[in-house]
Amino acid sequence: MAENVSDNDVDDQIGISKKLKYYTLFILTIVYAFNFIDRQILVIMSEAIKADLNLSDTDLGLLTGLAFALFYTILGIPIARFADFANRRNIISVSLAVWSGMTALSGYAQNFTQLALARVGVGVGEAGGSPPSHSIISNMFKEKERATALAIYSAGLYLGILLGYILGGKLVDLYGWRTTFFIVGVPGVLMALIVRFTLKEPLRKIPEHASKQKISDHFIGMFKVMGILFRLKSFPYFALGCAMSAFISYGVGNFAPNYIIRYHGLAPSDLAIPLALTGGGGGMIGTFLGGYLTDKLGARDIRWYLWLPGLIAVLAIPMAVWAYITTNTNLMFILIFIYTAMGTLYLAPSIATAHRLVAPHMRAMASAVLFFILNLIGLGAGPLFIGFLSDYLTKLNGIESLREAMIIGVCLAVIKGVLFYIGGKRLPEDIAKNSAVK
Repeated sequence: MAENVSDNDVDDQIGISKKLKYYTLFILTIVYAFNFIDRQILVIMSEAIKADLNLSDTDLGLLTGLAFALFYTILGIPIARFADFANRRNIISVSLAVWSGMTALSGYAQNFTQLALARVGVGVGEAGGSPPSHSIISNMFKEKERATALAIYSAGLYLGILLGYILGGKLVDLYGWRTTFFIVGVPGVLMALIVRFTLKEPLRKIPEHASKQKISDHFIGMFKVMGILFRLKSFPYFALGCAMSAFISYGVGNFAPNYIIRYHGLAPSDLAIPLALTGGGGGMIGTFLGGYLTDKLGARDIRWYLWLPGLIAVLAIPMAVWAYITTNTNLMFILIFIYTAMGTLYLAPSIATAHRLVAPHMRAMASAVLFFILNLIGLGAGPLFIGFLSDYLTKLNGIESLREAMIIGVCLAVIKGVLFYIGGKRLPEDIAKNSAVK
């Protein structure tokens, strides 16, 4: 480490240089991209898997949603509590190796049950990814720049979606879905080594009584953190708002490739790049803008951290409905880009707001609770709802009805808007009572 160079001087508050701080943010963002590549790869290949394993849309909803989300959400809370006092870098490294390995093993599945178990394994691994990363980033960046830093990290989600669509769409046509799982999973194991041996755990202030507690006491303490969050007047509303956003984005998004194949006649390799650029690219832009714009507007009025994403999500509904009505394929992709960007403004400001409402040594846990609600309701139920609704309407109408299920799904964004509005209205009172976050 160079001396006498201010940009490279070690920050005594976190014990790492400015250069290493931004390198850490970059690596964690790439890890988050791996997280969603391994999730999204199943989505883009789902039509091929459905035909090979003789599955229904409800089965696909279970595989892309609940089978993954149940263990992902349940284990996320105790792992996050462990991350609040343990080495977060090591947790991320081990978790990445586990979920990448289970992704590679997914290609050996011979039926629905075996593939579901593999997805459970991916969910178990990914449970240790985001909360420790959120904690490290909030640890490294000051309050006024935290939402922007978390937005950059959260954009990794859509980078992963983008790459997942491109890789999955191209590789499944070339090598089939089984080999594709293996090709995509192995690099994550190698990335886990990079995390372990090139990142440094930032220093953080942990109360002396907390650092001396037994592990069992720490896990008892997680209920205390949950109690703090749910006693707040704003948190339940914006947490449910996040859940509704995920319900729509996962539910509709996970069936977008199926919809395009069935209604527009494109092959996976044909839709891969357009859907990656519109869905993944739109999500990256929207997520970054969500953090950047709310940092600006929130400096004037804290309520805009929640009001802006809720308002924009409601305004996106006509675009989303139009996307699934039009028969013009190019117009459909443009509309998907617009409504995806509008609907993804919520994530970074919601995480930053949750972290602002708790003490520093509770941030990983705060992320885990937020993501528990977001993923259990959104990821767990969203794809299952759309898949079941598609099967039900198809049986009821006697014709393919995935389009109708998708349109019903995107209209639920009005609920998200109401929840974020109420949460924002109640946020100033919570901020006034929680001045201990630094």
